[in-house]
Formats: sequence, structure tokens, C-alpha cells
Amino acid sequence: MADDKQKPEILHTELVAESRLFKVEAVHLRFSNGVERVYERMRSSGRGAVMLVPLLDAETLLLIREYSAGTHSYELGFPKGLIDPGEDAMEAGNRELMEEIGYGARQLTHLKQVTLAPGYFGSRMDILLARDLYPEQREGDEPEPLEVVPWPLDQLDQLMARPDFSEARSICGLFLLQDWLNKEE
Repeated sequence: MADDKQKPEILHTELVAESRLFKVEAVHLRFSNGVERVYERMRSSGRGAVMLVPLLDAETLLLIREYSAGTHSYELGFPKGLIDPGEDAMEAGNRELMEEIGYGARQLTHLKQVTLAPGYFGSRMDILLARDLYPEQREGDEPEPLEVVPWPLDQLDQLMARPDFSEARSICGLFLLQDWLNKEE
């Protein structure tokens, strides 16, 4: 099993670059066979993040359209954000729903915890299914209002075909939703 494999020894770490959002560290490692290497990774804030897959009703999914600086485009995806200090994933998920789509959820179901590029990033994201929604708007930190886009569940293949629905975590959330729906039938 992979869990039985001995992890490399961390000899030391050092901060090599820092911006307002990111800290890059060099990790000096010694592997079990004696080989030493230096890896670079984004230092995790340790806070974690959440993404919500909100079901408005039995036939409708809610998406948001928001600006993505990395691709300089507007993308469709699911609401998401960081877990604030003192919150757990469920509390953060409900807060993000209220801030980004104007709904709270009476039912939150944990679907999966995922990583994004674990070779470089230590952060983890909890993907939650949000059901039994009720209207509640809270002030968020977005620079402009987010467009909420209802999407019919019977047209998920058309959503997957859209060029503006390309973010890997949202695609993962969609597959987790489909798996959950199949188990519910």
C-alpha cells in the first residue's frame, strides 16, 4: 500500500518568495534511498476552503458567473471560499452560500475533500452538497455582484460542453453530484 511507503525526511524549509496572497517555500528533502532534492511548494495557510454544489430544488442546480483573474475571463462555477478562523467547513459553506448566491442551506452533505495539484499546493477543499435552500443574503467580499445562474439538472451534459465551465474543482463537484444523485435513486 502507498500509505506504507516511508515519506522523505524534511531537512529544512525556507521562504523563497512572498506576495500578498502566496508564500513559496523551498523544502529540502532526503528520500529513504539517500537522494536529496529541493522541492518548491505554496505554503498552506492551514485554513482550508469549501465549495458548494447548491440544489435549488429537485430539478435545478445553482451556479455563479464570476471574474477569474488567472484566465482573464468570466467563468461559470460553484460558490467557494476560505474557511474563516473559528469556522468549520459546514459553517463556512453556509456563509459562502449566503454571500455568493443569497441562500442558506438547511442541509449540507459532505461529498469529498480534494486537493489541487498536491505536488505544489498543500491546501484542501471540502466539497459540500447544499439542499433545502432558503433566501438569505449576506455581504461578501466580491468586487462586483455575482451572477447567479440556475441550471437544469437534466442538461448537465450541455453544462460540461460549455467553454466557460472549465474550472477543475467545479467539474469535480458536478461528478460528485451525479454520483450522489445516482445513489439516491
